[in-house]
Amino acid sequence: MANAVPLPTPQWRLRDAKARLAALWRAYPREIAGTGVFGLVAAAAVATTSVSMRGQGPQAAPPAPPPMVVRPLAPAEALKLNAEIPVASGPNPAAAPFVFKGNAAARSQALNCLASAVYYEAGNQDENGERAVAQVVLNRVRHAAFPASICAVVYQGSTRLTGCQFTFTCDGSLNRRPDGEGWRRAIKVAQEALAGTVYQPVGWATHYHADYVVPYWAATMAKNAVVGAHLFYHWAGGWGQPAAFTKAYGGREPSASALRAAALAAVHVVPAQPGSLAAAIAQIPGAEPLKLSPSMRGDKRVAVRFNLTARKASAEVSREDYSRKFGVSDNLKWSLSGDAVAENQAPLGKPAGGTSASGASAPR
Repeated sequence: MANAVPLPTPQWRLRDAKARLAALWRAYPREIAGTGVFGLVAAAAVATTSVSMRGQGPQAAPPAPPPMVVRPLAPAEALKLNAEIPVASGPNPAAAPFVFKGNAAARSQALNCLASAVYYEAGNQDENGERAVAQVVLNRVRHAAFPASICAVVYQGSTRLTGCQFTFTCDGSLNRRPDGEGWRRAIKVAQEALAGTVYQPVGWATHYHADYVVPYWAATMAKNAVVGAHLFYHWAGGWGQPAAFTKAYGGREPSASALRAAALAAVHVVPAQPGSLAAAIAQIPGAEPLKLSPSMRGDKRVAVRFNLTARKASAEVSREDYSRKFGVSDNLKWSLSGDAVAENQAPLGKPAGGTSASGASAPR
């Protein structure tokens, strides 16, 4: 049996947190500075994540789930970086079957929340991609770092500015009505997961993200699976091992509709991705995007309001005369400005009779 490892003191954890924050800053100084408050929130969350012991058991205090704050990278660059992160070579045991212990009302709420996560997070993938998401939700329910109910896990942080754990609860996706076939498939996957079906490839993963983004927390965890367009992770050390997933399911579920309504009503700040409409609007001085309800077709509409900063910026823009910039002819200057044509400007076209102004035949 391995030798017991003493629990770290609070002072040791504080020193370790500072060391992790310093290391994160050294690794990504421009990204953290560029994201401002989001970078600081992410850095603090990652830095204060508890370091697991080398033994089998977790520490006394569970790690804090970091917010989904991503590095400001173009999708192509994110895909490349994610592909370079190797899958951990250690064991990746399958999760234990989830045992649902609750009445019919609780089961109905749990099914709604789990199916929502499956649909909105992986509805554009195959059933394996959907099963992987469902497995992560159920893994979290049994981990000490997360709530003890399915709905509370799915909507965790959905009413905070940057704290949502599942992106669909804070990016407006809930405004999009599910299509019938996709929702039926999500319900089927959720029912099977609640009945004890295990999706083995992701093991005890508690985190995942799309392959076209790179969260700040990705470098602090162990990547243990790739399923479709999602990369899956678990905490390194004891907090990612099966022994950490011993918390009993609470047996009660909050109202799924109430959580959904609260998430939609909350104000969220989602960092803009390079190349996105939000990023383009952010480059315009004084431009303020206004969120509108989806149109009848279900697409997301955006309105832009310009404040006094925009008026001031517009007045200060130096404008270069178009005709001078491109060296246009006097005729074009006249057509663009309405000024009189230059006195020595020859008329356009050929003179009548095919002769030039001097009387010589015009070249053919």
